[in-house]
Amino acid sequence: MLRKIDHRSMGKGDLSFADSTFHFSFANYYNPVNISFGVLRVVNDDVIKPHSGFDTHPHNDMEIITYVVDGALTHGDSLGNKNTITRGHIQYFSAGTGVRHSEYNEGDDPLRLLQIWIYPDRKGHQPDYGDKRFEWEDRQNQWLLMISGKDGDAPITINQDANFYVTALDQDKELAFKVEPCRQAYLIQIEGSSEVNGETLTERDAMEVIEENLSIKAIDNAHLLVMEMKKER
Repeated sequence: MLRKIDHRSMGKGDLSFADSTFHFSFANYYNPVNISFGVLRVVNDDVIKPHSGFDTHPHNDMEIITYVVDGALTHGDSLGNKNTITRGHIQYFSAGTGVRHSEYNEGDDPLRLLQIWIYPDRKGHQPDYGDKRFEWEDRQNQWLLMISGKDGDAPITINQDANFYVTALDQDKELAFKVEPCRQAYLIQIEGSSEVNGETLTERDAMEVIEENLSIKAIDNAHLLVMEMKKER
């Protein structure tokens, strides 16, 4: 089963310092039939203005992943971590029993990021933080595994049976993705456009995939993220 989600139908944020697109119900956007997709609870596509961001605020019992599309993100938290990541890099934050953090664009250019929340496999994990600076070439015309569950072998592991893959496809290049039985995936067209199983996706569009393999062809240079997980619906 495939279902394309046009970015124009998604929720929109109303913060003065950020332009946000909400893939699922979040903040001022509420759609009772669009709360989550399996263990995937939040995908927010945020563009944060220079010298602004999210002040210190609390989280608990959620696996929070941030993927930087453009600009530089500076994270600080109550565990004592402070770090800055840029385009193509990832930050992982397991809120667990409770932690506070802030996210800022301290630069002079807009910051675009994807913030993703995954339900953990159980409540009460110890809070944890990590980040990884991936080489852009490692995703060029191939899948780069960035995140896996604790039993996986990705550079970043989370407290859930989920895998994150990214690719940057050159125009007209093709790539397949296999979704096994009892598995599902959520695909995001981060940049550019592509044809996925006959459907055209443009920037910020998404696709829900359940137990169906994908055939992807880049219409122009295409930057895509796939989050693969156990089937829950």
